[in-house]
Amino acid sequence: VQLQASGGGLVQTGGSLRLSCAAPGSKRSMIVMGWSRQAPGKQRELVAHITDDGDTNYGDSVKGRFIISRDNAQNAVFLQMNSLKPEDTAEYYCYALIGQDLSWGQGTQVTVSS
Repeated sequence: VQLQASGGGLVQTGGSLRLSCAAPGSKRSMIVMGWSRQAPGKQRELVAHITDDGDTNYGDSVKGRFIISRDNAQNAVFLQMNSLKPEDTAEYYCYALIGQDLSWGQGTQVTVSS
């Protein structure tokens, strides 16, 4: 399954961005969809994920600031990022669990200036 991510960019501290990720044309059910991120020199970390039932889970560093949502009909997942901080600067990757297969999208860069 090909996942296509978009929405990254440059924003000032305190600003907002919305990331999108979709698998156009896929007819397979995606049990879990989510986002992780990786900053230079750091390990990849969980940002948030959401199940097909709508249950969500967030990384501690983004709780209360980021909101994950999805559109099951379009096999799409969204990440609304508010109150952005310089430490949120990273490459953001979307992923989807389809059966036992984990698919990753290409990264989208988010840069938060201080």
